[in-house]
Amino acid sequence: MSSFSADWSRRNFLRGALATGALVLPGTGFLAGCATSGGGQEQTEGEKSADNPLGVPTDQPLEVYIFNGGFGDKYATDVHEPMYKKKYPDAEIKHKAEVDIAGALQSRFVGGNPPDFVNDSGDGQIPLGQLVSDDQLYDLTDLFNAPSWDDPAKKVRDTLVPGAVEQGTFGDKPYVMHMALTVFGLWYNKTLFDDKGWAAPKTWQDMLDLSKDIKAAGIAPWAYPGVHSRYMTWALLTMAAKLAGPDILKDVDNLKEGAWQHEAIKESANALLGLRQAGYFLSGTEGMDHIQAQNAWSAGKAAFVPCGSWLESEQKDATPEGFEIAFAPEPLLSDDSALPFEALHASPGEPYIVPKQAKNPRGGLEYMRIMLSKEGAKGFTEQVSSLSVVQGSADGVKLPVGLTSASAALTAAGDNVVNWMYNTWYGKMWNPGINTQMGDLLGGRKSVDEFCAGMEAEAKAVRDDDSITKYTR
Repeated sequence: MSSFSADWSRRNFLRGALATGALVLPGTGFLAGCATSGGGQEQTEGEKSADNPLGVPTDQPLEVYIFNGGFGDKYATDVHEPMYKKKYPDAEIKHKAEVDIAGALQSRFVGGNPPDFVNDSGDGQIPLGQLVSDDQLYDLTDLFNAPSWDDPAKKVRDTLVPGAVEQGTFGDKPYVMHMALTVFGLWYNKTLFDDKGWAAPKTWQDMLDLSKDIKAAGIAPWAYPGVHSRYMTWALLTMAAKLAGPDILKDVDNLKEGAWQHEAIKESANALLGLRQAGYFLSGTEGMDHIQAQNAWSAGKAAFVPCGSWLESEQKDATPEGFEIAFAPEPLLSDDSALPFEALHASPGEPYIVPKQAKNPRGGLEYMRIMLSKEGAKGFTEQVSSLSVVQGSADGVKLPVGLTSASAALTAAGDNVVNWMYNTWYGKMWNPGINTQMGDLLGGRKSVDEFCAGMEAEAKAVRDDDSITKYTR
C-alpha cells in the first residue's frame, strides 16, 4: 500500500481539512480555500447540440492522468486522445502517466485543483469510497444517459454489458466508469499441461490429486503474491459462492453480521490453507509481489497463479515462446454445490473518474463517451489485451490466446457470473483489511476460524463507523 493510502485513511484529508474550506497547501505557508461545491460545471459547460450532447467547451484544455501499470498508457495516447483532438481541434490535451496516482494528485485534490480525468488505479489508488463520501467526484449520470458516440438513438448505458454502470454506482448515482471487463480465475500453461497429460481440475479433490503429480514433477502447484494476498480472496469468495450460492456475497457487501463466518467461506478458506499445509505453494511466494510471483509462474516454477485477465498483458515481456496461457474457473468444493463448475467471477474494472472540482468536467465526460464508443473500446482491447464493457467491442479483434481462453470461459458461464462490491465501497476493508488477514491465513499465522473472526472484525469496524457511508445491494 502506498504511503499516501495510509495517510489518507488516517487523516481523512478530504473529509477533514478540505471540508473546512481552509488548509495549508503542501510546500507553501498559505491557506487555500476549498473550491466551490459542484466544481466548475456551470462555468465550463458549453452549448449543447446534437453533435455536442454533453455541452463540452470546445476550446478548453483537457487534463488527463493515466495509471501507468499493466495496461500502460498507449491506449490513451494512441486511441482516445487523438479521437478527442479530432473532434475538438482547438482543445489542448495535457497528458500525464503516473505509477502512484494518489501520491501525484494528493495535493491537487486537497487544493481544489484536480485534473479533468483520472485513471484511479494501482497500489496508489485514491480510495473511491472515500472520494464519494467526501463529495469529490462528478456525477456520471449525464454520461450514461447521453446518446452513444456511434448511435444517437441509443444511450451510452444501453451499449454496455449488464452491471457496467452498477459497478461504479454508490447509492443511487454513478461516480466511476469501469472500462475493462475482467475475468478472474486460475491460469496455467496449456502447453505444459498437454505435454504432461494434465487437465485443469474441476473439483477440489481433482486439484489435490493433480497438485501431488505436479509436485512430483518438480514444479510447485501454486504461486501467489504474498505481498498482495488479497489476490487469493478472488478464489476464496468465488469457491464459497459456488458452494452456497451468490447470496453470501451480498451478505459480505451489506456488512451483515456473521457473513464472514459462513460455513462456505470457512470451507473455502480451509481448502486454500490446505495447499500451504501440503507444501503446494512455491517456496518464497509469501514474500513476493504480483510481478515476482507471476514471473516465477511464467518461468515454469509454478503451475497455477490466481489473477484477473489482465495477466496476459502484464506478463507479455516475461512469457517465453511456446507458453500457451490458459484460463480455468476455480474448482468446486463439493459435488452438490449450488453453482456449476463453469461459474466464475467477472467484473467491470479499471476505474476512471471525473473530479467534481475539475476545470473541464464536461470534457472529462466526453472523453469517457469516446472511450465507450466502438472505436474507442476496440482500440482499448487491441492495445491492452483486455475485454471491455462495451458490447461487441471484441468482434473482429484477434484476441491473444489467454484472453481467448478467458472469453470462452465467460461464454460457458452464461448467467453464472458472481461479483461483489465491498472492496470498492470500503477501501480499507480491502487493503489493508483482507490483505493482512489473508496473508496471515496463507502464511500459517492464523487458523481458519481466526481468519474469519478477523474479517468479521474488519466488517464490524466499517459497520460501526458512522463517518463511513454505507451501501447495500
